[in-house]
Amino acid sequence: MTNTNVIAEIGCNHKGDIKIAKKMIETASKFCNAKIVKFQKRNNKILLSDKFDQPHPVPENAYGKSYGLHREFLEFNIDQHQELMEYSKDLGVTYSCSVWDIVSCKEICALNPKFIKIPSAKNLNFDMHKYLIDEFDGEIHISTGMTTKSEIKKIVDFYKDRNRANNIVLYLCTSNYPVEIKDLCLLEIKNLFENFGNIVNSIGFSGHHTGISSDIAAHTIGKLSSLNTKAKFSYIERHFTLNRAWKGTDHAASLEPDGLRRLIRNINDNEIALTYKDKDILDVELEQLKKLKR
Repeated sequence: MTNTNVIAEIGCNHKGDIKIAKKMIETASKFCNAKIVKFQKRNNKILLSDKFDQPHPVPENAYGKSYGLHREFLEFNIDQHQELMEYSKDLGVTYSCSVWDIVSCKEICALNPKFIKIPSAKNLNFDMHKYLIDEFDGEIHISTGMTTKSEIKKIVDFYKDRNRANNIVLYLCTSNYPVEIKDLCLLEIKNLFENFGNIVNSIGFSGHHTGISSDIAAHTIGKLSSLNTKAKFSYIERHFTLNRAWKGTDHAASLEPDGLRRLIRNINDNEIALTYKDKDILDVELEQLKKLKR
C-alpha cells in the first residue's frame, strides 16, 4: 500500500456542469484509482472587484462575455460543493477544495473536509491562514509557486508561532500552465525537506506540466529526502480533465483519464521499489545464484 496520495485536481475543468463534475469524480475513482479529488471555490466579486467586467484575455477559452462572467459560469455554490463532497464520499473518495478568498474559506470550512488548500496565488493572505488556524482542525495544504524562500519561511513561522505547523502540507509548485519541464526545479523538494522537514506535517508536489515522468522523479526525490525528517512525502497533485481539447485554461496542463491512471499505477510501483535490501542475497536471487554464480 502506498502512502503517497495522488490528488486528481478537477478544479474548474468541469465546465460549470455538476453532472460533468460527478462524472469526473467517478472516472477518477473507478478508472484511475484516485483516492482524492479537489475542486476550487472563489468569490469572484471579491477577487475581481473593478476588474469583473474586463474581457477575458484568451477569448476562445471564455465561458462568458467578460472575465468575471466567465469565472461565475464556472463557479459552484456552496450547496453544490456539499453535493460533490457527499457524492465523493459515496464513492469512497476524499473531497477537498482550494479556497481563493476569505468568504470561500469560511464556506468550505463549514463543510469540514479532510483538508483545505491555499493556492500559490493566495498564500500570503494571512487573514485566510489565521481563519484556518482558528476554525479548521484538518490539514492545511499550501502551494509555494510564485513565492520566495523568505516568504515560505514567513508562512511556516506564522503557523509555528500558533502551534499549527504540524498540520501544514507544503507543495513545491511552479505557477505556469503548462509549465516546461526545465522549470519544474524538482530538487527544491529536497530544500523544502531540509528547511521545514522537522516542522511541517508533509511535503508534496503540485505539477502543471505535461506527461508523467517528472512525477516519478519528484516522488523519488521526496521519498529519499524524507528519510531523515519527521515530515513525509505524502501528496502529488495533478490537474485532471476528461478531454484536454475542451475549452478552458487548465485543460492543456491536465491529465486525461488514462494518463492519471498510469501515473497512479507508476507511483504505486515506485513506492514499492524504493526500499533497501533486507539481506545481502535476496530470496528471489537464490535459484539464479546456484545456476549462474561461479
